[in-house]
Amino acid sequence: MKPKLILGIIAIVGFTSLLMYNFGESISTYTTFDVAAEHGSAHVPGTWDNTKEYGFSKESRQFTFYMKDEAGNSRKVVYPKAKPNNFEQADRLVVIGEMKGNIFYADEMLMKCPSKYNDANPGEFTKASES
Repeated sequence: MKPKLILGIIAIVGFTSLLMYNFGESISTYTTFDVAAEHGSAHVPGTWDNTKEYGFSKESRQFTFYMKDEAGNSRKVVYPKAKPNNFEQADRLVVIGEMKGNIFYADEMLMKCPSKYNDANPGEFTKASES
């Protein structure tokens, strides 16, 4: 075999291995706060714990709130952005970040808000041309 062909095959195998390794590291499954404390980055789904204080601090420029994970554990979450507009209406939250002590530091936050179509009767909607 020619040296260029061997070098090309080695480069392709190396690149593919590196790509698969990085892809495997980037996949994160949903977990609880307790399991997130044992890992680096984690996705924690849950609901806003509205029985505890929440708010945006102008000094630290962080939004803090408490969230209950799927196991029922409530933890303080620190989000480095302003409070999202539809935060109070969200049925479910997913925070992405890491635990440091008993506080979860979220880099990102996803919200699932209730659909306005869930409770509607199918017969209520009419075609736009009928209006």
